[in-house]
Amino acid sequence: MARYTASSCRVCRRQGSKLFLKGQRCYTDKCAFDKRSYPPGQHGKGRRIKFSNYGLQLKEKQKVKKIYGILERQFRKYFQEASRSKGVTGSKLLELLERRLDNVVFRSCFAASRPEARQMVMHGHVIVNNRKVDIPSYSVRTGDIVVVRPKEKTTKRVKESMEKLKDRGFPGWIDVDLEGLRTQITRLPERTDTAADIKEQLIVELYSK
Repeated sequence: MARYTASSCRVCRRQGSKLFLKGQRCYTDKCAFDKRSYPPGQHGKGRRIKFSNYGLQLKEKQKVKKIYGILERQFRKYFQEASRSKGVTGSKLLELLERRLDNVVFRSCFAASRPEARQMVMHGHVIVNNRKVDIPSYSVRTGDIVVVRPKEKTTKRVKESMEKLKDRGFPGWIDVDLEGLRTQITRLPERTDTAADIKEQLIVELYSK
C-alpha cells in the first residue's frame, strides 16, 4: 500500500491548519506549524493564494484524507457508502471514518498519532471481541470491545503514551479503561464527536458534480 513518507509538518503547513499528524509533538512548542504557519517552499511566506470553489472543495477533501491517512480509492468508497446510507451524507462519511479501528486506537490514547495506531493494528497488537484484528480499516460497531494485547514491551509503550495524552480527553462514544487498556464502543460516533475542524459539505459538493 502506498504511504506518505515525507515531512508530516509540511502537510499541515500546506493545508493551512494543524492536522495533528506527529502525535505529542503537535501539542508542544516544537510544533513546526506554530512556528511557521505559512505554506512551505521558498516563496511560501509571501505567497497569497485565492482558491476557487473547486479549489476549496479539493483542499478540504485532501485535508480529511491526510487526517485519517487514507488514499483516494478508499476515501471514494467511504463516500459512496455514506451516500447510500440514511441520514446526512457528510455526517455519515465522518462516522465511517471515525469507526476505523486505527482511529479508535488513537482516540483511546493507546497511540500518540493515527500512523502509530495503524502500525499497532497491522503488527497484531490489538484485539477486538477476543479476536486479533490486523486490519486498520476494520469498522467497529456498538458493543465492540477493543483491547491492547498484553505484551510487556507493547503495554509499557502504550501506558507511557496514555500518561502523556490522557489530558486530551476521550470522545463520548467510547468508554476507555486506562488500567486495563480496554475500550468499549458505547454508541456510534456523531458529527459533534469529531474534534477536527472539517467542512464535510465541501466534500459532498465535490463528489456530487
